[in-house]
Amino acid sequence: QVQLVESGGGLVQPGGSLTLSCAASGSFFSIGSMGWYRQAQGKQRELVAVISNGGVSNYANSVKGRFTISRDNARNTVYLQMNSLKPEDTAVYSCNADFRLAPGDYDLFSSWGQGTQVAVSS
Repeated sequence: QVQLVESGGGLVQPGGSLTLSCAASGSFFSIGSMGWYRQAQGKQRELVAVISNGGVSNYANSVKGRFTISRDNARNTVYLQMNSLKPEDTAVYSCNADFRLAPGDYDLFSSWGQGTQVAVSS
């Protein structure tokens, strides 16, 4: 069984910064891509940023230049540094990771964290 636990959410003023963390634990062989998604109230969940196990990252247009995704493979942790936050960034942020549970597995197991609330308001 694998688990993803996010931390770092909270209330911040517009223009402020927050850093989210998501740590993976449990029994697995390796982790593939890790990503951050968000869901604002009344809206569909959307991809914010994703990073491969080799460090290649992609971002939603709405956060490019403001957010930075990174990962520490030794700690099985992915981070999301969020700068210049706007009220429209308010949402529940969840991390996702693709796990290879055993060395011989072809298929990846996708798991989600429980989510952490980010609120941007003055």
